[in-house]
Amino acid sequence: MFVTYILFSQKCDCYYVGSTSNLVDRLNRHNGGRSTFTKRGIPWVVVYQKEYATKSEAYQAELYIKSQKSRKYIEELIAK
Repeated sequence: MFVTYILFSQKCDCYYVGSTSNLVDRLNRHNGGRSTFTKRGIPWVVVYQKEYATKSEAYQAELYIKSQKSRKYIEELIAK
């Protein structure tokens, strides 16, 4: 199982989109300061996740969300 996820940080009022095979471990790495971009927004919370059968599908979904370049799109996706 692979997951496309969206994290939110109240500290920087921003979202982060990613994909992984282990969401718990990935969230711990983001909140542990082991990622350059997400270090500034600790703590991060998962606000969206969707499972996919393959790594490729999850990554394609991540790229699609990022390609929208729209906070509004992300917030509408989360609200569904």
